[in-house]
Amino acid sequence: MTEFPPVPGQLDLLQELGTPTEASNPAIDLRQPAPQSEPNDFPDRQQSQPAVGPLTDARNERGEAPEQLLIVDTETTGLDAETDQCLEVGAVLFSVSSRQVLAQVSFLLPVDSNPAEAINRIPAPVTRMPQPWQQGLAYFQELMSSADVLVAHNASFDRQWFGRGVLPSASRPWLCTLDDVRWPAERQLRARPSVIDLALAYGVPVWAAHRALTDCLYLAEVFRRCDDLELLIARGLEPRCLMRAQVSYDDRHLAREAGFRWNDPVKGAWVRRLSQREAEALAFPVVAVENAMPMAS
Repeated sequence: MTEFPPVPGQLDLLQELGTPTEASNPAIDLRQPAPQSEPNDFPDRQQSQPAVGPLTDARNERGEAPEQLLIVDTETTGLDAETDQCLEVGAVLFSVSSRQVLAQVSFLLPVDSNPAEAINRIPAPVTRMPQPWQQGLAYFQELMSSADVLVAHNASFDRQWFGRGVLPSASRPWLCTLDDVRWPAERQLRARPSVIDLALAYGVPVWAAHRALTDCLYLAEVFRRCDDLELLIARGLEPRCLMRAQVSYDDRHLAREAGFRWNDPVKGAWVRRLSQREAEALAFPVVAVENAMPMAS
């Protein structure tokens, strides 16, 4: 969930002052082959699940709702998974029913350089210091195999690094705590809260930022304080597709307040991924973006 300063091509807040137009098409060394599959050390759990799909796909083989979540975060050398690298992985295995952390792991991956050092404060030479990252990676794969759902804040960023370099492919469904979870109104959070926003809203002390395990622990502590966690997860895993808000220029604030984003990823439109239930609850009409594949975290 690395947050970087704006770069060319990202959302320009000044564009929000422009008049919305109709959307068209959506903006649609260490590099070793990734392992082909996750270790099968947990035969009592479903071993192959699609990365996207309806809520029923997130249930285990006994037909039960997700019980174990693996909260995941990555720190990277940049924004582009094609050219940059993941240099840190953090993960917390969390039990939904007991609201307890079951296991956790964090490790650095060696990189030659880190252009994002100013953001994550991880010098490249530190990543190359002797430490058992291979064993950490193997343990991380076991945690992935034992989880029903993978959780990340801004999951679309974190999930793109899996299946590249040394990171294994992720076959479990994903739940995004930024885009998929609708946090209770009484917490008075903005439509797209940061991890720090969530922690403070739930009374979790904040002591650091931009390190993978720290951000995972913040989310775990937030989950511990959620009386309605099961409902948040169930609704967060509903099938979603990209929707365009049909609002006038004068009413554009309605879309912004509802968490829609201007010009990203569809040029000239306010868009957000929504479930059918969420779309029907809005105070303004929406339409599915043409040629956009239905998605669920």
